[in-house]
Amino acid sequence: MKMRWFLIFLLLIAFGCCQKTLAQGNEMQLAAQYLAIGDAQKALDIYQTLFRNDNDTYYPYYVKCLISLKKFDEAESVTKKMLRKEPDNRSYVITLGAIYTQTGNADKAKQLYDAMLEKLPADAGMITMLAGQFYQNANIDYAIKTLQQGRKILNDEHLFSYELITLYRFKGDKPTLVEEYLNFLATNPEYLNAAENTMSNIFEGETDYGMLRSALYKRLQKDTQQATYVSLLIWQFLQQKDFDQALNQALALNRRTNDDGGSIFDLCHTLMNNLAYDAAERGYQFLVDKGNKNPYYLPAKMELINTKSERITSGKYVQADLTDLEKSYNDLLTEFGRNANTAFAMQRLAILEAFKLHKTTEAQKLLEEVINLPNIKPETLAECKLDLGDIYLINHNKWDAILLYGQVEKDFPNTNIGQDAKFRNAKMAYYTGDFEWAKRELDVLKAATSQLIANDALNLSLLITDNLAADSSGNALKIYSRADLLIFAQEPEKAVQTLDSIDIKYPNNALSNDILMAKARILIQQKSYTDAIPLLKKIYETHPDNLWADDAVFMLGDIYDNQLNDKAQAKTYYQKIITDYPGSLWINEARKRFRILRGDQPTS
Repeated sequence: MKMRWFLIFLLLIAFGCCQKTLAQGNEMQLAAQYLAIGDAQKALDIYQTLFRNDNDTYYPYYVKCLISLKKFDEAESVTKKMLRKEPDNRSYVITLGAIYTQTGNADKAKQLYDAMLEKLPADAGMITMLAGQFYQNANIDYAIKTLQQGRKILNDEHLFSYELITLYRFKGDKPTLVEEYLNFLATNPEYLNAAENTMSNIFEGETDYGMLRSALYKRLQKDTQQATYVSLLIWQFLQQKDFDQALNQALALNRRTNDDGGSIFDLCHTLMNNLAYDAAERGYQFLVDKGNKNPYYLPAKMELINTKSERITSGKYVQADLTDLEKSYNDLLTEFGRNANTAFAMQRLAILEAFKLHKTTEAQKLLEEVINLPNIKPETLAECKLDLGDIYLINHNKWDAILLYGQVEKDFPNTNIGQDAKFRNAKMAYYTGDFEWAKRELDVLKAATSQLIANDALNLSLLITDNLAADSSGNALKIYSRADLLIFAQEPEKAVQTLDSIDIKYPNNALSNDILMAKARILIQQKSYTDAIPLLKKIYETHPDNLWADDAVFMLGDIYDNQLNDKAQAKTYYQKIITDYPGSLWINEARKRFRILRGDQPTS
């Protein structure tokens, strides 16, 4: 019986405690609501009552509210009371110092803090907590001093690196941040990418990168074998577009470590993406020179030829350049054979032959051979089928092209490559004058997941719609689409002749701006950028609401930006897209490029 009453007694006590806790929780919620609506005094009344019942639990809320109401004397009094109660509780010292600071007694706060740091406990967790409290009180300097003092007390210069890096970043102390990161990376190389991301977000130009470069050179003089420092130095050169120096550092590191060259292969890919063809070729040649026992020998040899191809075809070239390139591909295929490993080289050779050398029959045979190779990757097979379909189209094998495009669309449903196949099928119908069928397919593709395909589908659909509205027979449009096919096949002279015939056969047609855009595209294809400029200007100046107007403006920006290196003019045209064509498909890209040219810093 006694046990039963005892249990009941315990339950009653527990129930009472729960009721009290619930009541306090409701009071805290009510105080928070008062703060949210700006009635801090009512919140203070609640916190004061709760504090009287439980000093330790409710002190932080109470003192914070006092400070927000600028009741500094009361805040100081209650904090000193808590400190007398718990003289070893350093959190109260930090709060008291914050109160002194806000009342203009910075020296008094400093004395408190310095005395506390002198007696800092040899406890890493406590040190981190106190640094965090300084940070919460917007006192970054003493947060840093706390961690630095903690290192001395614990006799470990590697402690608190991550916390200090974060604090130096918030403080904007770039030189100290760099030094701290270099200390940290020496034993934690796995954080290299994080360091690069941090620096790219806060560095503002050559001064900052030069400071990093100098710091790295000093470290490397003392420790030439520190690969992480070399990797960071390579990254620094890449940010500064000094691609030759980036490669030089990578090659020097490889010679010291004598690894297989994987990092150089990856670097060369980055160089290619930055159009640094000469440096990329030099890197790939280095890997080839390592000999055919090296795992990157074949990939490097293929990429070396591809890089030469990109360099040649991206600029002005003569027939001899293309012939030499063709020979390089054929030599590679002679050395390694025609198989799944060299399928990519066969594909690139076929494209070269079809669109540059106009050997469409040879290109067709080569791709037919590729798609029958065993063990070829499905994605590579699909890409080769699409390219072969294009060559069938140029060779007037319409039905063979339809078959291949359809196979890829069926094999890769609801993917970018499948939508690309569908788009090529629609373009094939447009090229051959079947506008109604082409438009039905294009209208579906306007919702494609690939923004590029969706944009191109929308433009082509509008081209068809606008011109059939002006001429339901579509006779002028049929000639224009044939010229478009010739542009695609890179036969510019024939394309221009075909475009010029439109006005002769069908005067007063609705294709004047379309013809201007087509001729501008031909000139751009021929790298005659300055000749394309007046045509593009005429499009938007004479018909600012035309289908091609915003395209012409964006293309002008791109030419000045990436071909003529006139950043001021480029910025003008990107701005014009933003202000005059806010509904343009180019708006996001124009806005991004404009911000880069304006010098906006990326957000972290």
